[in-house]
Amino acid sequence: MINTVDLVEVGDARSVELTEDEHASLVRLNIATITSVGQGRFKIKPSQKVGSIAVGSVQINVRPKVTEINRLLFLIGYCSNPAVWRDEAVHLEAADGLFPAVAESFTRLASRAIEGGLLQGYRTQTDRLQLVRGRVRIGEQVTKNFGRALPIVVEYDDFTTDIPENRLILLATLRLLSMTDVSAGARRKLLQIRQVLENITVVPPIKGLPGWRPTRLNVRYHDALRLSDVIMRNGSFEQGASNLRVTGFMFDMWRIFEDFVTSALSVAMRRIGGRGRTQAKIWLDTGSKIKMHPDLIWYEDDVPVAVVDVKYKAIRPKSIPDADLYQLFAYCMTLGLSEGHLVYAKGNEPVRTHVIVNCGVTIHCHALDLGQPPARLLESVDALAQFILR
Repeated sequence: MINTVDLVEVGDARSVELTEDEHASLVRLNIATITSVGQGRFKIKPSQKVGSIAVGSVQINVRPKVTEINRLLFLIGYCSNPAVWRDEAVHLEAADGLFPAVAESFTRLASRAIEGGLLQGYRTQTDRLQLVRGRVRIGEQVTKNFGRALPIVVEYDDFTTDIPENRLILLATLRLLSMTDVSAGARRKLLQIRQVLENITVVPPIKGLPGWRPTRLNVRYHDALRLSDVIMRNGSFEQGASNLRVTGFMFDMWRIFEDFVTSALSVAMRRIGGRGRTQAKIWLDTGSKIKMHPDLIWYEDDVPVAVVDVKYKAIRPKSIPDADLYQLFAYCMTLGLSEGHLVYAKGNEPVRTHVIVNCGVTIHCHALDLGQPPARLLESVDALAQFILR
């Protein structure tokens, strides 16, 4: 029997009964603060990680404090490909949880990618053959063949479907099939994808994920590959010495918010003009000793015209984020800008403007409401881009 614990990001703790192995696994995963209250019961205090994870007989669901979990995948996916996630927002909203949303979206994108046949590509192979194929590896031929003419150690490029792109989609398919909350319909589609990929090598994730890069040749795979990356990088947990089954997805909400804002703002600002750089390295001092990384710097003709920093926290009326203001002020002074912009996840606070004395720098503090439907959220980002580049 599964014991389900529902929590809210950085919200109140909940008490739950755990076995020693379950407690040890949760401590090792570091997804929440675990405190013993005696007699096998523990309090689980959620952090800024959101998602769902099953450890043994316990499933922990952590919902975001500022949006519905069925919109979480929209925020994640938008960073990968803004165009396709704009179009598919309505489908994501229909999902009733994180696992179903991930599975439904993956099956749709993966099926679309492979429906015209599996992508093929060249893969470098090293083999010992009875005839020459490709290039002879002279060094190995001499050192490992002990003077024998055959077999010949060769290296050649093989045109095959067993390439990193198909291997990554296969790993994501197998990961989703291991999830208990995947719907029957999605599971059938995943099994169909698995059957199409039956001749693809299963590379253990512990050896590293198959590497790929976007090109014009694999363009039809791009969206499925990006979501596969999300699935594998956020659904991979170390099980240690325990025999417990551990499955699920956990995401850092602050990272999702920052990635979404910088990605969506860049798209909106490009329509107005210019180009952006995220996490660009700039120096506060002339000796290049004090390094800074603004979340987004916007340029026109290679001249910086705007700087944006993103913070996943609300501005509280009685607690102005002084450190954030100091940080953005340093960015403005270094870049020679008279205005800077802080973007927060919305609580109940109005937009604030701070005019810094004796220097002509103004800092604008904006708030984005992640609880809005995707279309309206993107409209808010468009309006913010207009304000920044007005």
